[in-house]
Amino acid sequence: PQTHYSSPLPPPAMAAPDRKFVSLLLLLLTSLVAAAEEAGLGLDAGDRDALLRFRSQLNDPRLSLASWNGSNCTTWTGIFCENRTGGVVGIELSDSGLSGAALPLLCNLSLLETLVLSGNDFSGPIPHCFGRLQALRTLDLGRNKLQGSLPPEMAGLWRLEELVLAGNPGVGGLFPEWIGTFSYRLNRLDLGSTSLQGEIPEGLFHLSSLKYLDLSGNRLVGELKDFEQPLVLLNLAQNQLSGTLPCFSASTDSLSVLNLASNALVGGIPTCISSLRALSELNLSSNGLQYRISPRLIFSDKLLVLDLSSNELSGPIPGSLVEEPERAELLLLNLSSNQLSGEIPAEMTELRSLQGLFLSQNQLTGEIPVAIGNLTYLQSLDLSCNLLSGPIPVSLAGCFQLWQLKLDHNNLSGALHPELDALDSLRILDLAGNRISGEIPLPLAGCKSLEVVDLSSNELGGELSGAILKWQNIRFLSLARNHLSGDLPNWMFSFQYLRSLNLSGNHFSGFIPDGDFNVSDEFNGNSNEPYDGFSMVLVPVSVSFAGSRQLEFNYKLHSQVGIDLSNNALRGEIPEGLIGLKGLEYLNLSYNDLAGRIPGNLEKMGKLKRLDLSHNSLSGEVPASISGLRELEALNLSYNCLSGPVPTREGLQRFPGALAGNPALCMEFSGKGCDTEASLPAGKVIGTSGGGDDGWMSVGAFWISAVASFYASVVALLCSPMSREYIFQAFKPEF
Repeated sequence: PQTHYSSPLPPPAMAAPDRKFVSLLLLLLTSLVAAAEEAGLGLDAGDRDALLRFRSQLNDPRLSLASWNGSNCTTWTGIFCENRTGGVVGIELSDSGLSGAALPLLCNLSLLETLVLSGNDFSGPIPHCFGRLQALRTLDLGRNKLQGSLPPEMAGLWRLEELVLAGNPGVGGLFPEWIGTFSYRLNRLDLGSTSLQGEIPEGLFHLSSLKYLDLSGNRLVGELKDFEQPLVLLNLAQNQLSGTLPCFSASTDSLSVLNLASNALVGGIPTCISSLRALSELNLSSNGLQYRISPRLIFSDKLLVLDLSSNELSGPIPGSLVEEPERAELLLLNLSSNQLSGEIPAEMTELRSLQGLFLSQNQLTGEIPVAIGNLTYLQSLDLSCNLLSGPIPVSLAGCFQLWQLKLDHNNLSGALHPELDALDSLRILDLAGNRISGEIPLPLAGCKSLEVVDLSSNELGGELSGAILKWQNIRFLSLARNHLSGDLPNWMFSFQYLRSLNLSGNHFSGFIPDGDFNVSDEFNGNSNEPYDGFSMVLVPVSVSFAGSRQLEFNYKLHSQVGIDLSNNALRGEIPEGLIGLKGLEYLNLSYNDLAGRIPGNLEKMGKLKRLDLSHNSLSGEVPASISGLRELEALNLSYNCLSGPVPTREGLQRFPGALAGNPALCMEFSGKGCDTEASLPAGKVIGTSGGGDDGWMSVGAFWISAVASFYASVVALLCSPMSREYIFQAFKPEF
């Protein structure tokens, strides 16, 4: 039999009036639907009044709530309503610049399911009446200024799935036990950076619904126990938890982030930790972990961050820390501040994805692997404070994305290779405390991004290279304690962002250049960057994630604003412009051959904390303007050729011994002029009262005559530069 297919007949043609009627009907239906939807999204009157009262008690400088008018829910910023009743079911106003203590005014929104107010400045306690919000599923009050304890009424929120109170340091008290049992739907609990105390509630170790737990930055104590549920994120960093490291066996296939940094964990690192196959971040830093790193501790190739720094780990670094290093995705490896020994394993240079490698403050020996240049994605390399030897490998030029290079305080030797000019992204170069020789090569001018350079305590020689002039972004420059010589170039102070300059302990001669002092914003007090340390540079590199496969490195320079040209052979007078730098916090010109008077415009240096002009050949009177330096904490003008009166009313007695070794100085007493019989011998403590008894006066004539004769005979000797160099050579500090 044959099968026949027949096409359907075409529909009859519609008349033109019929088509117009259908179009009008569709338009009418659309309008009716839109009107119905509009009516369905009208705000419930009671909820509307509650929100308006809430707004009236807030500070809203950004006018984030300016759209809260009328009764159409869809036009109210951050408000979500139930379609049928118009009741408010969601409030999402994160990072809106709101402040005030108006949270209790939200307690009458009985249908509320989502309340997100993070990143504002809400204050006051967490309202007890929040316990009435029985429909609540998400409560996020993180990063505000809330205070007080967690109200027990919140234990009635049995539908809650997410509770975030992180970033409220004022929220504290004992960690309530109910937090682990009040909701068997709780998926995320973030109480980080609050002030909770006590032990972790037992219920949290067994709550099967819990996937994300962050209790970091609190004051939690007790022994860390294993969790029985499969977690995805566990952050307990910055607490006082003790005990040994659990295996987290219930989270073998789920745990992605494990951060237990800054606790009091002890013992070794169990190899079972590497069985966490989903792990992407592991941070066990700043604990008391000990013993060797087992060669069987091999993580999956999903690991992105491994931080075991600041522990007491010893022994060699294992050759392999991840499976198949050439395929690994590891971005950050930090083993610094341990007791690791041996050489840097060659296998480490196969981790091609590395962006940060930190092995500082260990006992590593041998040379820097030549193959380190294979790490082409490397941005920060810190091998400082080890026992590494040999030259700096030329292959480092292959790490062309390098942002920080810290090799300081090792036994590295040889000259700087000109090939390093390929590192045009380099901002921090620290090679201090090695035995690097030769001159500063001109090709280093290619490193135009440099901001922090420390080449101090090496064996560099020659004159200052013009390459330095190319570092126009330089903020900190130290070439101290080398063998550099020649005159200081005229461009030495012509860097706009220069904050600290240290050329001490070299063989520079000639005059201090008198020019370009007005270029540096920092030297001239045109910067308000705070300083919270002593006269040293600390360059901590903070690492943060920007996306799943990229690290961001940053640093903050902690250094006083100042200039140190001490322990050289500089001569001539102190330039007026140098003394007039009102932004300087320290100035050290000691142990040179400077002569002439101390410039009298010291009062301009209102931020000066430390001034050392000792062991020169300065003459004239002590400037009275020194008394105007209200911030001054340390003063040393000793062993010069200063003369004339020292007014006692100027407060110089605050600095004992500051004028020692200036025999032509004398004390000026109010109303009596300068008493030559009260001249200042070397070592005399200014401001201390001498004996006033009759016995001293009876033999005083003899001693005054003897002492005066002695000092008069040595004044000329002390003020002779050649004699002073010979006499005080033994007093120069060793570098």
